[in-house]
Amino acid sequence: MEASTDIDRLLEIMAALRQPETGCPWDIVQTFETIKPYTIEEAYEVADAIERKDPDDLCEELGDLLLQVVFHARIAEEEGLFSFGDVVEAISRKMIRRHPHVFARSDADTPEAVKAQWDTIKQEEKAERLARRAARGSAADPDTGYLGSVQRSFPALTEALKLQERAAKVGFDWSEATPILDKIEEEIGELREALAENKPDKVKDELGDLIFALVNIGRHVGAEPEQALRGTNTKFRNRFRHIETSLHASGETLEAASLERMEELWQAAKSLTRPIG
Repeated sequence: MEASTDIDRLLEIMAALRQPETGCPWDIVQTFETIKPYTIEEAYEVADAIERKDPDDLCEELGDLLLQVVFHARIAEEEGLFSFGDVVEAISRKMIRRHPHVFARSDADTPEAVKAQWDTIKQEEKAERLARRAARGSAADPDTGYLGSVQRSFPALTEALKLQERAAKVGFDWSEATPILDKIEEEIGELREALAENKPDKVKDELGDLIFALVNIGRHVGAEPEQALRGTNTKFRNRFRHIETSLHASGETLEAASLERMEELWQAAKSLTRPIG
């Protein structure tokens, strides 16, 4: 079997890997649950390649992510649930339906109007999905209430952001960013108290409140928390790498270096990356 630009070849490869008699022993025994962590991991690796502006890695990671879609679809087809073709048809139908300003007739001619239209159509789709579940005797939507549409499977930072955005749509929101700074200071004070009391559960609770408030101010100033933190993670990696390489150049090691020595090199790394002007 040879590689091809045709998606059918990838489907054939996955079918061969899952073939009970001649397939790959590892691939054969996988289930939705066992490959779920890999699906999440591949999505993060796509994001990492974008962050690093590496087109070669991005191409490869997108392929790995596509493989996850094909893998899930193959398992579903074997279980008589749906096929890869059903996945393609469903997303095609959804994109056409959610873009009437492109594929049909609509007055939405601004980004804001398109977003409002998108949300309306999503609500219609949700109602139809619930009706289908009821018709086949499936359990009702497990997430009820106004915030039920926010997925619990999101990373915590993203879930916090989505919850805040959802609540803001009905007016439960700060009017501006400045008061949130006061809230952050309040949460820091409560975290200090919890630490002084040496109560781990309370510390955990207050830390969560503080992070939630930080997400809130990020939302208000247009700094997406997940991406902001990713940027800081990259910065930390680069500065720590400077410590490591500087120590190596002078015949020292990370394990033997004092905290004071590493802090000295950390400050040097900061000066190298600090913007001018």
